[in-house]
Amino acid sequence: MQLLLTNDDGIAAPGLEALMAAARQVGDPVVIAPADALSGCSHRVTTSAPIRVEAGPQGRYTVHGTPADCVRLALHGLVPEPAWVLAGINAGGNLGADVYHSGTVAAVREAVLHGRPGIAVSQYHKKGRPIDWRQAADWVTPLLRELLAQPWTPGTFWNINLPHLEIGAPRPDVVYCPLDPRPLPLSFRQEGDWHHYSGDYHQRPREKDSDVDVCFNGKIAVTRLTLF
Repeated sequence: MQLLLTNDDGIAAPGLEALMAAARQVGDPVVIAPADALSGCSHRVTTSAPIRVEAGPQGRYTVHGTPADCVRLALHGLVPEPAWVLAGINAGGNLGADVYHSGTVAAVREAVLHGRPGIAVSQYHKKGRPIDWRQAADWVTPLLRELLAQPWTPGTFWNINLPHLEIGAPRPDVVYCPLDPRPLPLSFRQEGDWHHYSGDYHQRPREKDSDVDVCFNGKIAVTRLTLF
């Protein structure tokens, strides 16, 4: 099956390469990704200016636009008939309230709006510890096989968050769980007229057995989301 791959970390991101490695095990991937990192851009789209697209080798397109732009351009010409749209692997979690400002999740949401199923994949990242992208790809591959084999309910999509364990750790359990409804911690440091966000993501409150709780406790959190 043909798989459309994108992200919000940019065309050169190692997480995109990890997703490509996993996707090759289950289908025929084509990459259409932003030229630059646009983490936190949410569902922004470009409508008031032209969007430059550079065609590269081996089924890769670089888009000078947002993740949602990438999906729009794909479905309306570049890759019009993908079986699934996959976004990630994001360098950082997209848990709970994150799904509302995540460009990774927005790319999949855009696909679902146009009648295509999708999966967003993110790697939670603890500060000071490197991400093992090969390990992430290994963990994601069997999940892709499982989810792509399931019948799709229009208007829904999957959101996967991998825990950040030690390199070489055994594959963690997979838990299907709801989205955490709690807001992110808000804290700002003021310097004159400038206010710097300084909320502690890792200490965010979490509801028991929600996606945040599952991922922070070392398991793979899988959540089915709906558009409305």
